[in-house]
Amino acid sequence: MPQYKRATGRDIVHRWEGNPAITVSDLDFQCLDIRNAGATIYKGGIVLLVTVQHLSGCQYIHLAREEKNNRFVVETEPFLSPSLDPEYGVHESMGVLDPRIVNIKGTYYITYLTDGEHGYRLGLAKTKDFKTVERMGLISEPDMKAGTLFPKKVKGKYARLERPQEGSGIWISYSEDLIFWGDSEFLFPPRSGWDCSRIGIGPPPIEIDLGWLLIYYGAKDTSAGPLYRLGTAIIDKNDPTHIIGRCTVPVLAPREIYERIGNTPNSVFSTGALLKEDGTLVIFYGAADSCINIGTVSIQTIIESTMQEEAAF
Repeated sequence: MPQYKRATGRDIVHRWEGNPAITVSDLDFQCLDIRNAGATIYKGGIVLLVTVQHLSGCQYIHLAREEKNNRFVVETEPFLSPSLDPEYGVHESMGVLDPRIVNIKGTYYITYLTDGEHGYRLGLAKTKDFKTVERMGLISEPDMKAGTLFPKKVKGKYARLERPQEGSGIWISYSEDLIFWGDSEFLFPPRSGWDCSRIGIGPPPIEIDLGWLLIYYGAKDTSAGPLYRLGTAIIDKNDPTHIIGRCTVPVLAPREIYERIGNTPNSVFSTGALLKEDGTLVIFYGAADSCINIGTVSIQTIIESTMQEEAAF
């Protein structure tokens, strides 16, 4: 069985002993870096969609399949490449990245970030077999920096969480058809403290008895550059603007060498997490924009941390 450890400090997420789980050295092709993996279960196994920056500097999304014991094989050919179609090409000229995956009635919907001449936008694609993928459309205006669908409808509509590039926090929007979005509502902002500079949504929301569990990233700008950590919140199932709980301390912070040194130093960032039947939450997270790692924590521990009103110092 894979072994996990708790790093020095207050983190409640336990790092896998084998981290980093995927680095550029594990690939069968040359690239600049690998990071930020969307995750889902397909035919009983874990599938990741990972962001890979090719030698050209352009970013692609590659498929990775678990072999055993948290070891993954990343496919050489991209699963989703920047499009040459004029409708998409100008918006994807610098790449496609940061995929999040939700399974809605057997169709796997992938929200991803496009990077092009007009800044960042959200794209939406779908697959049923992780062999072929179909683009559905560009589903935001510039400049949207992060977004993910809910795995089921909210208030009778498709819903997504998002972070505008220059926005003040995390928002929720609704759609009848997954393409046209509106009725946007504000959820919560950065705060003074560890997530004071900006926040954004991480993996897709996870349904629990209390509501929807959100894993989000928070940044604090320092003299040495931004410091990215992970936190959690719980929102109401029927009224997502009602915040049931929000962590007062991060659940995962950069402490290990592979989290502190890399293309974006001092950062942990997640776009994929899975809740196992035994109540273990598995978080796939990028570190320093240079590798992919695995952490685990019990869902009960996460809930208790999220609902704690004051941090203990």
